[in-house]
Amino acid sequence: MPNSWLSSSKPPKNLLEEGLLSFRALLTLLCMRTNVLWVSGILAASLWLSIANAGEPSKQKVSPPTLCGPVPSPRQLAWHKLEFYGFLHFGINTFTDKEWGYGDEDPKLFFPSQFDARQWARVAKAAGMKGLILTAKHHDGFCLWPSKYTKHSVASSRWMNGKGDVVKAVAEACREYGLKFGIYLSPWDRNHPDYGRPAYLQYYRNQLRELLTNYGPIFEVWFDGANGGTGYYGGARENRRIDRKTYYDWPNTWKIVRQLQPQAVIFSDAGPDIRWVGNERGVCFETCWLTINRKGLYPGFPGYARKYAQGDPDGADWCPPEVDVSIRPGWFYHPSQDTRVKTVKKLLDIYYESVGRSANLLLNVPPDRRGLIHEIDAQRLIEFRRILDETFRTDLARSAQTRASNVRGNADRFSPAKAVDGDFDTYWATDDGVTKAWMEIDLGKPTRFDRVLIQEYIPLGQRVHAWQVDGWIRGQWKRLCAGTTIGYKRILRIEPVTCQRVRLRILKAKACPTIATFALYLSPEHRN
Repeated sequence: MPNSWLSSSKPPKNLLEEGLLSFRALLTLLCMRTNVLWVSGILAASLWLSIANAGEPSKQKVSPPTLCGPVPSPRQLAWHKLEFYGFLHFGINTFTDKEWGYGDEDPKLFFPSQFDARQWARVAKAAGMKGLILTAKHHDGFCLWPSKYTKHSVASSRWMNGKGDVVKAVAEACREYGLKFGIYLSPWDRNHPDYGRPAYLQYYRNQLRELLTNYGPIFEVWFDGANGGTGYYGGARENRRIDRKTYYDWPNTWKIVRQLQPQAVIFSDAGPDIRWVGNERGVCFETCWLTINRKGLYPGFPGYARKYAQGDPDGADWCPPEVDVSIRPGWFYHPSQDTRVKTVKKLLDIYYESVGRSANLLLNVPPDRRGLIHEIDAQRLIEFRRILDETFRTDLARSAQTRASNVRGNADRFSPAKAVDGDFDTYWATDDGVTKAWMEIDLGKPTRFDRVLIQEYIPLGQRVHAWQVDGWIRGQWKRLCAGTTIGYKRILRIEPVTCQRVRLRILKAKACPTIATFALYLSPEHRN
């Protein structure tokens, strides 16, 4: 029998292992004498190994936390990761200086003399947007594509002698510049003679099918709640009211999107995938639950902004908010508003109060009458992006030393180090039932920062009700910032502070917390 089977080249770790090695040496000698002793030695060695290993920790696999309430679908999770994209309000209103056209506008008014969808995409890309949503048809009923179901479209305009297709041009420009493409199709149509009657619903769905089948992948379909009122309606010029709850038969209309563009998220007050934040100021609620109860809701639901927009911690449906806001006072381009474009500071405030509060930001940038993004708008967006890029270029907490009050199963895969590794798909988690806990990072040296970023691992659900971040300053913990919900992403702007140790405390949670990211940054304004 080879001696190597019982020998070890490694030094003993403790007295128990030293005794085991001595026993192995003696057993080797005995085994050389007789086969009987050899068999007995094997049995004895097995017994001794069992005793020696009895004190070693278990190597059992630690399971991840179970789901906590509703969780995002794959298309919703992909949408969360987009964070920021653009809205393009462009159409007949651009040339009539109106916000809501009446429906009787002459299509020949539509004539963007320098139309360049590639310029729109270049500006969006430079601004850091991940996609663009185009108003393919607004309430006036004028279509930016040559729909075969109406003459009230670009086909009847002077632009490109009626051969143009704005939807196609924007879709192609988005693909060229690596942007996702989405569409807005107004349910209300102040031009169509059958609006308010059953026949219009077929017309509307036919146009929806055109847009979803002829222009490549669509990432978002946008339905709003402006429905019914005065209009041209084929010359009737009357006030038509509808039952917003039943007229559009929304479940069956949404099925068309599911069938033709299964990866697209659907926006409306009622979801089903993403919901309106409840205002057009660019502000999400500080307490923002990504879940609501969708039952009974529909686009244009009365009281929605007041009762439902904030979300519900006990909501049955994952339906996160989208913040829609315009870079100008109006949604369409108006020359009189060239001096009222939002400042870079205001755009930054909007970013932190939307993306920084776990919502996605849909920023409207309306092309002008030339068919270009105005120079003022473009300049503001590029400067806005420059500041954001400089702010979030370096994560000061990346790979910091960490410790925590509790680690799920004491397993490395759930250690607090996973919250500072830059990977959203790894996270710090605690044991089941542990809903109050802390993790601490040591930055290695005193470090100055003024931005705190936290993310929950939302594929397992939203959990945190309350949290606080502290810094070790002059020998004691000092509160730096605090909040309620976290969700997909929470970003706090704080006064610049310098410290080496920073602590995240989870004060209340629905279930064991799962923290995917804990990061610190310093904005350029405070670097000198």
